[in-house]
Amino acid sequence: MRAIQPQLFNINSKGDIIQQPVVEIPALNSKSSLDVAFWWFRSHLEQLNRPKNTIASYMYDLAGFEEFVGQKILEKVVSSDVANFLAQSQKKSTRKRRLTSLGAFFKYLIQTEKVLDKDPTDNFYADFIPLKTPVVLDPAEQEAIMDAARHENSRTFLMIYFMLKLGFTRTELLAIQPEHVDATDPALPQVYVAYDDKRWAKKERKVPATAEFTPAFKSYIEEFQPGRKLFEMLPQSVNKLVERVARDAEINKKVTPQSLRDTYAVESARTGSNSSDLLKILGLAPDPRNRMSVDRYIKLAGGAPSSGEIKVTAKGKAV
Repeated sequence: MRAIQPQLFNINSKGDIIQQPVVEIPALNSKSSLDVAFWWFRSHLEQLNRPKNTIASYMYDLAGFEEFVGQKILEKVVSSDVANFLAQSQKKSTRKRRLTSLGAFFKYLIQTEKVLDKDPTDNFYADFIPLKTPVVLDPAEQEAIMDAARHENSRTFLMIYFMLKLGFTRTELLAIQPEHVDATDPALPQVYVAYDDKRWAKKERKVPATAEFTPAFKSYIEEFQPGRKLFEMLPQSVNKLVERVARDAEINKKVTPQSLRDTYAVESARTGSNSSDLLKILGLAPDPRNRMSVDRYIKLAGGAPSSGEIKVTAKGKAV
């Protein structure tokens, strides 16, 4: 890889690049410093159009790693550096995130740039991660939150409908475009879940809605006249909207966008959907952890008693 001449940088504690006067960024090789390698890695991720929050998370962890091990060149980073850095993590989730960030970084150096041939993160695995029992709404609560949403306005009703009745994630909700909705048959409307990033093409799917959806959709379009996106809203604002509507519905439990999607999954299981069906309608990959995840919905739908926390390793094996 040839040297280029962009602005020099520093990475702050949030993983952001701090711009400095223009100097040359050295070419990447096995003797490159960590900060130079981080710059190239970030540039690589940006060229791949990775989500900004993913890039920020990687850079935050990598900056912490450099602060911990000091000014080492790439070929001098060893497994004990990784082990000691991970040992600092007090939470299993933090350790897993840090290992993911370091693993992606060294995979890039080895497989993409080919400046290293050994991965110091090899033989490290994430801790057991518990799958918690989902918080779902009972039928009366579902009716109450839909009524409260309808009372607020057509936008709120439609957003709650997408999450509770169609199982959309918050990310999917905010990505919907008006043309993704097919209401040519008012009695059998459909919504297409689309992803701009081709990595997630397998998550794309068509979701059938009920006749109740069509007048709500048309009313929303007429009243709010959305642009390219059906809903222009920040992710945090979606959380607040759900909390507000749940409060108005006098639901005495914590309700989140995920709670609504979990409720949809349990209701789908009650109508006969099996594990494979749930994976498809939720847009989940058929890996072991996701299968264990949807099995929770089936247990809740059947009223089976919980056997406690389900744990899996990073390799997806149950324990």
